[in-house]
Parts: sequence; C-alpha cells; structure tokens
Amino acid sequence: MNTPARAPQVPRVLARIDAVLTGRAVDFTRPGSRSAIAKSPVEGAVGIGREGLAGDEQGDLRVHGGPDKAIHHYPRDHYDAWASEIGAHPLLDAPGAFGENLSSQGLTEAGLCLGDRLRLGTAVVEVSQARQPCWKLSDRFGVADMA
Repeated sequence: MNTPARAPQVPRVLARIDAVLTGRAVDFTRPGSRSAIAKSPVEGAVGIGREGLAGDEQGDLRVHGGPDKAIHHYPRDHYDAWASEIGAHPLLDAPGAFGENLSSQGLTEAGLCLGDRLRLGTAVVEVSQARQPCWKLSDRFGVADMA
C-alpha cells in the first residue's frame, strides 16, 4: 500500500522580535528598593535558561523572575495607546520602556493564550501568566497610577 509522503511542517511565523533586552539590578526610586526595569537591547544570540535570559537580572526575586516569569514580553503595538493616554514620553521612543526582555510587533494578547508555546530561535517558551504591573512602572514613568 502506497501512502502519500507528508509535506514537512513549516513553523508559522506569528511575529518577529524587534529587540532582545537585558538589564542589571540597581538601586531604584524608593529606599531599599532595587530594579532592573531599565533594560537595554543586546546584539546577537542570547542564551535562555529556566530562570530567564543570560545577563538579565531582577531587582526583587519574590515577585519577578523565576521559571514562570523568566522572560517578560511586551508588544510595541501598545506604545501608541500609552502615548495617547499619558502624552509624549521619552521612554516610549525605544523598546524596553516597560522593562520587557522581548519587544515585538504583531504579537499581542489578542492572539496569545496561557499555555501557548512559541519557538524563539532554538528555545521553546510558554506563555505562563498575564502581566502584573507593579509600582516600579509608575515610578519609572513618573505617573502615579500607571501600574
């Protein structure tokens, strides 16, 4: 019995990552606080481990980082809406304003669900939880109720 050959499956490209960003934890705005919300783009391949991207840190491991929050993605698609809400802000001129490790266009909550798995280079990552903004976002932007 002849069975037809299966065509190889080509992964569907949902979006392209515009920037991969990492940061170091430093003293932040409130006494005793530390943050790595100020992420900077890195060039080339970046290792991904169970705890996140190589070279990336979090200021408070009780609420940031770890296997379920290893990589923070935030779509640039939302930046225009933020500019409409809070006005022009220099942080919105470049990726990383929201402390994200991955900045993309075309990959928003509208097309993703918890449990979705995506290939990032040679890694497979899973959407594990929705964003839960904290006070550091408000302090970073200087907008008291932003978070």
